Amino acid sequence: MRFLIIGAGIGGLTTALALLGQGHEVQVVEAAPELREVGAGVVLGANAMRALAQFGAHDAVRPLGHPVTHLHLYNQQGDLLNAADTTPFTERLGFDNLGIHRATLQHALLRLLPPGIVQVGKPFERFEATHDDITAHFADGSATTADALIGADGIRSRVRRQLLPQSQPRYAGYTCWRAVVNATSLHLKAGYASEFWGRPGRFGYVPMANGQAYWFACINSPEANNPRFRGFRVADLQRHFGSFHAPVPEMLALTRDDQLLWNDILDIKPLRHFAFGRVLLLGDAAHATTPNLGQGAGQAVEDAAVLAACLSRQPKPEDAFREFERLRRPRTTRVVKLSWQMGRVAQLQNPVLTFLRDAVMRRVPASVQNSQMDFLYQPD
Repeated sequence: MRFLIIGAGIGGLTTALALLGQGHEVQVVEAAPELREVGAGVVLGANAMRALAQFGAHDAVRPLGHPVTHLHLYNQQGDLLNAADTTPFTERLGFDNLGIHRATLQHALLRLLPPGIVQVGKPFERFEATHDDITAHFADGSATTADALIGADGIRSRVRRQLLPQSQPRYAGYTCWRAVVNATSLHLKAGYASEFWGRPGRFGYVPMANGQAYWFACINSPEANNPRFRGFRVADLQRHFGSFHAPVPEMLALTRDDQLLWNDILDIKPLRHFAFGRVLLLGDAAHATTPNLGQGAGQAVEDAAVLAACLSRQPKPEDAFREFERLRRPRTTRVVKLSWQMGRVAQLQNPVLTFLRDAVMRRVPASVQNSQMDFLYQPD
């Protein structure tokens, strides 16, 4: 069967690997003129690492990252609010949570694909569907016909726009800076990812391989693309988060202005459908989520594994796509909603509400933590 995948992000590349492994013909088309080293860090949960193993990519990715074994939450003064040890869950699954640079992950996936599978510099414009196939048209005037089309072109998906023009990215109410720095001098505890919640905002970091660390800093903003924040540099972040406990100031001091990435936090409101005949949405095109659960990339990887399994059972793409939707929509909807709610709680600024929030976080029962990790690591 011939599949055309729009988008060469994590979802598109992993789907290509999964479908090629089943003997399908696959072409991946990417709008960007080159696959540059963009993005900061990403956490692949044990559920995503298991999915990578299902289509033979785990062993190529695992050595490039660093296991994340503990999740610690502090207030801005450095008082511990909550701690979670993920090793009982990851050991049960037999796979690690992995902190890895997004560009490193993307290049590892690219190296696993045969030459000629990915074409760059071809912005997708529209598709036409017949009873037997799908034809995609591109900005350069070319067209490609396949048995089925997969929209893996991200949160601003042009494939989704054609299918569901009313579905647009949703602003979460806060904006975020990210960077990857050499944190060797900070002697961070290996495997310990941490967040600091305070009224000025939220700061977190994840240790990665070779002494690097990925950090993020989130600040509430009443409007998206706020001109006040557009010009922020490291010095501005140092002033804003200056009252936060170590290692927040020290990590910012290691960061150069040219390392900063700035984006508003967006998702898309959960969709009612992913499957549209011979067209399927997956990854961020189908269920973009805020990053609060660390599951955005992981859910895209899961999509690839589940789609391959559906195609192994259903010879017709329309039937496989409907089964994919039935299996994936409840889980991804839950991830999107829970992540949205967690972000709202984490970004509270009201003094009374933040005091109550922190008090509750100190007393979250282990059963609640275990239930959430069970849900994330064990697909329904």
